[in-house]
Amino acid sequence: IEFIRSYYYNKLELTRFSSSVGKFVGFTEYGVRNAAAWNNNPSLLSNMKAQKEVYCLNNIQIDYTAA
Repeated sequence: IEFIRSYYYNKLELTRFSSSVGKFVGFTEYGVRNAAAWNNNPSLLSNMKAQKEVYCLNNIQIDYTAA
């Protein structure tokens, strides 16, 4: 299971957080600057890493029983 949060503007992906990578990755100049700033914030990183357990692992059983 992987948690991914992507930030888009005008159909262009700017930044993505992936729980398997464990940090933000930027895809544009603006996204790279945001990713660098967000990766320097330990509370934001720990919050995003916890989202896998909070969101994904909490709801995975619902998806499997509905199928």
